[in-house]
Amino acid sequence: MLNTAVKAARRAGNIINRAAQNLDILSVTQKAINDYVSEVDREAERVIIRMLLDAYPGHSILAEESGATGKSEFQWIIDPLDGTTNFLHGFPQYAVSIALSHKGVLTQGVVYDPARNDLFTASRGRGAYLNDHRIRVGKRIKLQQSLIGTGFPFREFAHIDTYLAMFRDLTQKTSGLRRAGAATLDLAYVAAGRLDGFWEFGLSPWDMAAGSLLITEAGGLVGDLEGNSGYLESGNIVAGNPKVFAQLIQALAPHLQGKLKS
Repeated sequence: MLNTAVKAARRAGNIINRAAQNLDILSVTQKAINDYVSEVDREAERVIIRMLLDAYPGHSILAEESGATGKSEFQWIIDPLDGTTNFLHGFPQYAVSIALSHKGVLTQGVVYDPARNDLFTASRGRGAYLNDHRIRVGKRIKLQQSLIGTGFPFREFAHIDTYLAMFRDLTQKTSGLRRAGAATLDLAYVAAGRLDGFWEFGLSPWDMAAGSLLITEAGGLVGDLEGNSGYLESGNIVAGNPKVFAQLIQALAPHLQGKLKS
C-alpha cells in the first residue's frame, strides 16, 4: 500500500512541477478568504484518487477538493497540493500528502516535496524515512534551544488574538519560530529533526494525517493543544520530540483558558 501511495504522490508531483513552469497561465479559484484552489490541485487529486482506487477499488477517500466518497474500513486521506498559495507565488514550500487510515488508525503516510524531490514515508511500526534513509526527531531537550514551526490563522480569524499571544510568548521562549505555509511539510520536518516542534490550529485531517504518522514513527509525540489524541477531529495540533512536546503543551496552556477548545 505504501508503494502505491508513493507512486501516486510522485505522479502528482510531476503535474505540479510542470505547472510550476507556467504559473502565469493557471486557472485559479478563490474558495474562501485567503483559500485558493488551482487547476493543478484538482488535476493532482484526480490522478492520486484514480491510482489509489485502481489498486484498491473498495477503499474510501477523504480528499481536500472532492471531499469524502465511499464507505470502507480503509480510508485514504489526501491533500494533493498543500501550500497552494506558496505554489502560486513560486515560493517553493508545498507538498503532496497521502495517508491511509484503517479502522481509524493511521497506517501509511507519504509527504512528497516535488520542488526538492524529498520523499518522506512511514508505515506503522516500521519507522519513518526521508529518501530511504531512516529519520528521527531532534534531540534537543530544552524549548529555549528549539526551532519551532507554526502556521498563522489565514481563513478563520476568531482566535487571532489568542494565537498572537501564543506567538509572542513562544518567540521569547524558543530559539526561533518559523511559518513556512505548508503544515504537511512542517510536520515532516519535525519528523526529520529539521524542526524541534510545531503547533497550529484550524487545520483539516489531510493537513495532519501523513505528517503525524511520520512524527510518531520517528519517535515524536503528536496531540491536540492539551496533549490529547483528538487532533484530527479538532484540527488543533502540537507535535515535537518528547521533551519539547511536553514543554510546548505547558507553554500554550495559559493561553487557552477556555478561549480555544481542543
